[in-house]
Amino acid sequence: MAQRGFQPDSAKFCCSICLDLLKDPVTIPCGHSYCMSCIKDCWDGEEHKEIYSCPQCRQTFTPRPVLVKNTMLADIVEDVRNAGLQAAPPDLCLAGPGDVACDVCCGRKLKALKSCLVCLASYCEHHLQPHYQSPTFEKHKLVNPFKQLQQNICSNHDEVMKIFCRTDQQCICYLCSMDEHTGHHTVSAAAEWKERQKELGVSRQKIQQRIQDTEKDVKVLQQEVEEINRSADKAVEDSEEIFTELITLIEKRRSDVKQQIRSQQKEEVSRAEEVQEKLKQEIAELRRKDAELEQLSHTEDHIHFLQNYPSLSCLSESTDSPSNNIRPLSFFEDVTAAVSELREKLQDLLSEEWSKISLTVTGVDVLLSQPEPKTRAEFLQYSCHITLDPYTANTYLSLSEGNRKATVMTAEKSYPSHPDRFIELWQVLSRESLTGRCYWEVEWKGAVYIAVSYKDISRTGTEIACRFGHNDKSWALYCYNKNYEFQHNNIKTEIPLPVSSRVGVYLDHRAGILSFYSVSETMTLLHRVQTTFTQPLYAGLWLRGWDFTAELCELK
Repeated sequence: MAQRGFQPDSAKFCCSICLDLLKDPVTIPCGHSYCMSCIKDCWDGEEHKEIYSCPQCRQTFTPRPVLVKNTMLADIVEDVRNAGLQAAPPDLCLAGPGDVACDVCCGRKLKALKSCLVCLASYCEHHLQPHYQSPTFEKHKLVNPFKQLQQNICSNHDEVMKIFCRTDQQCICYLCSMDEHTGHHTVSAAAEWKERQKELGVSRQKIQQRIQDTEKDVKVLQQEVEEINRSADKAVEDSEEIFTELITLIEKRRSDVKQQIRSQQKEEVSRAEEVQEKLKQEIAELRRKDAELEQLSHTEDHIHFLQNYPSLSCLSESTDSPSNNIRPLSFFEDVTAAVSELREKLQDLLSEEWSKISLTVTGVDVLLSQPEPKTRAEFLQYSCHITLDPYTANTYLSLSEGNRKATVMTAEKSYPSHPDRFIELWQVLSRESLTGRCYWEVEWKGAVYIAVSYKDISRTGTEIACRFGHNDKSWALYCYNKNYEFQHNNIKTEIPLPVSSRVGVYLDHRAGILSFYSVSETMTLLHRVQTTFTQPLYAGLWLRGWDFTAELCELK
């Protein structure tokens, strides 16, 4: 029995498996003691190996030792329990979700501190002690705990994989190296790990460098965003002020015109009323004389009649006779016409200037232009719906298919007169303006110019001023039965490539890129232009002969 005042260390009577006071303690041949149920459960899991080991020192036993209760130790443990001494709680934490649990702990499993690549098991701090204390475990490899320890076992031979086959780029065991991997380039897993660590270091350096470079780009873009916001806010503020000034100016001119009209109205009405009053007085005087003459006409006194008639019959000339000077009833209609003319001029000016303003706004681009598409599928991402404008079509062009197809006719069409119509040449422009990134395709027959042009290209006059590709306002690809020919500003470039009946046109307005492609089973670049576009562009067609056709294709 324990002597008076003696307090035994309860930890010495704890099972190293369950970490609690021993229950039905048994001592195995190596001298370590366990709860009978704990060691039994441990060995039951090793029956397939037919070799049994001590969980602490790893000493092996064959056959399985017979378990007999150690009565002396059981009495001591019972005394400790009756003395009220409980096992000291380990300074460890229980394994939670996502943690690697100790493989030795029974019941409540503690969080593993290390995993052994030789034992292929994970241990908490308590069960790890034999690896530090016993020489048996000196050569065991301890690593940070991880769950996939069984991945280190060869599925074919149930052996630890310690070899790496560089030929097949996989981990193998020593039996694999003598079997299906015979003659392959093999090294130890440790050697391959060392080489891969070097590569990993280089890869990390590259990644870190890219992170630094990307962070710089992010910082630059952040500065650009701040500058864009500042510049946009300033532009909006300035534009609002300018438009307010324009509106104020127009309001003032409207007020001036109104005031002038009213002032002139008052003056003219005053003059007319003054004349009207004089005429009314003249009427009254004439009626008085007419009454006197009528009275005189009834007198039979010859002497009285003759003495008074001369004075009554004498009429003074009217000084206000405006009937011959009154103008046709137009009055202020000329003012309305003048204001209407001003409105039309302002509308034309605003339309022209607005295109420039809009192009300037859309031309703001912080990022570099994106690369030109390579495949037709990539081009189709930028396809746009384009229709032909009847107001621009020459009178010998017939438009069909929803104003997407143009055909040269032998007789003129009865199109109404319009200032945008091409007079001498069989040409037509699109209704839609083209900015940004656009792609469209044209199916052609005969001899056709496929073009883009500014809207202000001449519609009449010299052919050079009007013809697509013959001036600095248009760019055109001439397609005919033998060859292609690119033209701009009256400069021709021969393109000796096989002719296709379908041509694709790609426009990146901001980047100043215009490309023509032959479209068949593949996309073949015919010609690329790199320039600066100063206005919105319009798609154009010029057909050179009777019954020739060109159609803007529907793209899906």
